[in-house]
Amino acid sequence: MIVEQRRNRLLELIRVRGFATLPDLAEELAVSESTIRRDLEFLEEAGSAKRTHGGAFYAGASPKLPHFDERQPAQWDKKKAIARRAAELIQSGDTILLDGGTTTYEVARLLVGRALQVVTNSLPVANLFASAANADLVFVGGYIYPRTGVALGPYANRMLAEINVRRTVLSVGGINERGFFNNNLLLVETERAMIKAADEVIVVADSTKLGCQSLAWLCGLDEIDYLVVDHELPAEWRKKLTAAGTKLLVAEPIAEPASKHDETSE
Repeated sequence: MIVEQRRNRLLELIRVRGFATLPDLAEELAVSESTIRRDLEFLEEAGSAKRTHGGAFYAGASPKLPHFDERQPAQWDKKKAIARRAAELIQSGDTILLDGGTTTYEVARLLVGRALQVVTNSLPVANLFASAANADLVFVGGYIYPRTGVALGPYANRMLAEINVRRTVLSVGGINERGFFNNNLLLVETERAMIKAADEVIVVADSTKLGCQSLAWLCGLDEIDYLVVDHELPAEWRKKLTAAGTKLLVAEPIAEPASKHDETSE
């Protein structure tokens, strides 16, 4: 693969995913991480990508969402493992409702290409499925929160009240003995409507959220069907959650791919 072709392919991968890590890009393109770094430096100078710790964001025509962009790389390895485990719960032909959390976004990335009906209030998630041939996409309207690109408020809630889905996938900002929390009052109202719309509710959250609470209480531990969490879940919290009747799915870490040799086509 010549340099120009590789860089075009690299940019397309970042555009579709929104954010991608160096190991993922190196594995996808069968080159070394140092080659990917040089290509990303070129794309950043061209204004097409933005490098960050461990990866890169797409910086093209997509809307700028500072809060989402800042949080996306955080706990990346955990989010990736959680997303892979959660995606196993989704069956082809499902109607699924996805919120705008960064961990939910990772689940969405793994679902692109599958035959699904997708409902979402998230601009980044909708962008993933907008051109997907096998997916039917429904976007929930309303007030768009500019920091995250998520539709909230009474119009969104009214639309969600008329929707029925097989599964809802939610991210949360905190988990403690009282239940699940998020950091926006309007968001929590909308996510409660998402819970009511679903036959089955899946919460995806990394272990750093345990023992924490955010501004607004979302629901009790017993009001969801599955909590998908990473393998660093403390034993004490495993006991607390199972005692509360929460169905736990623990995601094992993803093995790092073997490093590739540097390309000589440069």
